[in-house]
Amino acid sequence: MMHHFLKIITCSLCISITTYAQTGKVFDKLSHSSKILKTERNFAIYLPPDYETSQRSYPVLYLLHGAGDDQTGWVQFGEVLNITDNAIKEGTATPMIIVMPDAFTNRMGYFNDMRGDWDYEDYFFKEFMPYVEKTYRIKTEKRFRAIAGLSMGGGGSFIYALRHPELFSSACPLSAYIGPKNVKEVQDFAKNFMKVEVDSILAQNYFPKHNALSLIENMSKEQIQAVRWYIDCGDDDFLFEGNSLVHIALRKKDVKHEFRIRNGAHTWTYWRESLPDVLKFVSEAFHQY
Repeated sequence: MMHHFLKIITCSLCISITTYAQTGKVFDKLSHSSKILKTERNFAIYLPPDYETSQRSYPVLYLLHGAGDDQTGWVQFGEVLNITDNAIKEGTATPMIIVMPDAFTNRMGYFNDMRGDWDYEDYFFKEFMPYVEKTYRIKTEKRFRAIAGLSMGGGGSFIYALRHPELFSSACPLSAYIGPKNVKEVQDFAKNFMKVEVDSILAQNYFPKHNALSLIENMSKEQIQAVRWYIDCGDDDFLFEGNSLVHIALRKKDVKHEFRIRNGAHTWTYWRESLPDVLKFVSEAFHQY
């Protein structure tokens, strides 16, 4: 009888350990020091279920939050842990590390500030990316690196991948803000959000470097198509027009890309539904499709 009882206990423990081992981990209060921004920077990270039990290195997805959120947005509201665990378990996504930076401390946004005293994009590429890829077992080749994000982070995904096509195998902008459409929009943004007046010369220099349509217009088909594109925006989203214009611009250049319009608005409900498809899409490149 005791032998039978011990067998049941042992079996239960094995099941519990197996179940536990199938769960990834998220850490959302990590930080490191930035010399460029002269401050500590927070970030969150998702580690796949077998990270602690393996010795292998993993592909990486940089997942950018939107305006008003920080590095915890995709963790708290986007349910990145459960969604990614399920995608890996179902075989629709390969085990990967997901890195979520914070772009809402001190200043908001993923780009160098036009005032010249807050170079976030320089920080991202020169400090943050090298730091996480050295600290964690991340594969550092282009084919194993992807970027995605929502709203402001969708804009970051567009601009980062267009300006650095040599670094990313896939880019997945979701409900993306594609950037200011003209000089006046740059000046209005500076006045309303930065409380500074920006002259037309500075605005004219800033606008084409931070607008997806402008970058696409001035790049070759080969440069743009060096990245696999997955663009997704809801039919009731206030940013629908900009994303549609990017789709048309890519079509005119005959650039291969995926473009999704689903029922929905600028909401976490929409983005939670987008994430499994994003994970599947980037995994295709990680797997060499």
